[in-house]
Formats: sequence, structure tokens, C-alpha cells
Amino acid sequence: MNTSVSTAAPGGAAVPSLSDRLIGAGCALLAIAIWGGWIVSTRHAVHGHLPPATIGWLRFIVPAVVLAPAWWRIGLWPKRGLRPFLLCFLGAGAFFFLDVATAMRFVPAADVGPLLPGTMPLIVASISVLVFREKLGTARAIGFAAIALGVLTLGGRGLIYPQDGAWRGHALLLAGATMWAGYTLAFRRTGLKATETVGLVGLWSAVILTPYGLPGVIDAVSSGYGREILIQLLIQGLLSGVVALVAFGIAIERLGSSRAAAFTGLVPALAAVIAVPVLGEHPDTAAIIGVVATGVGVTLASGAFSGRR
Repeated sequence: MNTSVSTAAPGGAAVPSLSDRLIGAGCALLAIAIWGGWIVSTRHAVHGHLPPATIGWLRFIVPAVVLAPAWWRIGLWPKRGLRPFLLCFLGAGAFFFLDVATAMRFVPAADVGPLLPGTMPLIVASISVLVFREKLGTARAIGFAAIALGVLTLGGRGLIYPQDGAWRGHALLLAGATMWAGYTLAFRRTGLKATETVGLVGLWSAVILTPYGLPGVIDAVSSGYGREILIQLLIQGLLSGVVALVAFGIAIERLGSSRAAAFTGLVPALAAVIAVPVLGEHPDTAAIIGVVATGVGVTLASGAFSGRR
């Protein structure tokens, strides 16, 4: 049971207690670490032997089964908070995954980080200010501006000089970022625990994708790609589909929507760092500036330096 107390900040926004900040930040960092690897894995898979629907089925069947005890307690859908849950489903379920996986067929992995997890916290912050009248404060506003600078620096070159047809992927990624922002804002309004929400989203996503995804799994195993299926079950299903989403849900509960969303701005920078040992890609000056700007922005936008009252 959480006994920590959040206090009021100027403008009426809640300031998380120190314990909530530490737990929330730790869970958010765990989630973004997994998502950094998820981008590379999904990009590789959609250009390999597995279609998006098959990868999506592998992604959601695991949380549907692993978290069955959680969603079984509340039934097949929540009795209260149905509308926020539907936003969560649209923002992190089958349709979100198909949107992003299809986008990765048109754009390189380097474009995914800036346009998907990079822009999502900016969308959340904009909606929080315009719709929910949240007061960001000077430090957090500067932080979000720094995230925007980092995203533009990291992804600007790919957007200014896109490959043929890349605009389709860019449009799909921006749509996915908007969907994900809806999930982030609606999560706490469902009244459900993180395991319950993730389990229900996984259940209905698996149901929708089974007619299209399961035959692809059977074909891949029959063709000798069973090892790739197991790898995707681990990365897509267990790590990204369960661990990351539950951890991010806890981060939203402890930090609030906009503070938790700010951490996803680290994913583009993390992808740039991972590319050095994995792909042998060494960041240039623009990439280094983007990594530093994003890191500073996340630190400020997450409310790490918010004063307590």
C-alpha cells in the first residue's frame, strides 16, 4: 500500500512525494530502456519474415495470458471508466501497434525515436495545458522546450531529406504518438491498476489479431523460423508487452501523466547510444547535441527539481 503523500504545487498541480518520484522515475527509466531495444527489434522483424499482424499477436498474447489473473477479477471490460479504457486500448493496443509497425516499413529506425516517443511527451504536455489547465512552471516548460530541440536535432536530417515514400511513415508515426498520448492521459482515469489495464488491452488486442497473426506464426515455425518467434515472444510479448507497459503505468500513477511522458523523450537519445556498439554508428556533433538536450529536457520536464510545499 502506498502511504506517501503528494503535495500541492503552484497552480493546483500535485507535486509527487520523494518516494513517488524515485519509484516513478525508476519505472519510467526501465520502460524507456526496453522501448529503445523494441524499436530496433520491430524494425528488424517487419523487414524479415514476420508481417506486422503476426508480430502484434506475439506482442499481445503474452500479457493476455500472463496477466489473466488481473483482468479476470474485473471481467472482460471495466464496469466503470469504460471511455478512458477505450482510449487506452486505442493508444497502446492492436491498432497502435499496427500503425507503428506499418510505419517502420517506410522509415529507418533512426526516424522512429524522434517522431514516436520523442513527440509524445510534447503532445501530452500540450493537451495537459490546453485542456486540463495544468501549470507546467518555468523549469518544466524549459524542459519540454529542450526535449523539442533534442528531437528536432536528432531527427531533423531524416525529416528534411526523407527517402522516397518516407512521408507515409512519418505521418503514421505522428498518428501513433497522438494515440500513445491519449493512452498516457487516460490511464489514471480508468480507475484500474496497471496490471489490469495492460492485461485487458492485451486480451482484446490478441482477440482482434488472432485471425491475421496466428497463421503467420504457424507459417514461420513451419518454415524453420521458430527461434525468431521465441525471440519476438521475449522482446515483444514479455519485455515490451508486459514489463514496460506495467512499469510505465506505475510511473504514470506515481508521477502524473505529463511527468511520466517526459521520460519517453529519452528514447531517441538511448537509441543513438545503443547504435554505437550494436550497429557501429558513431554519433556526430548534431546527434551529441540532441542527446544532451533531450537528457536535460527530461530531467527538467519530469519535475525532478519541482519544489515541495
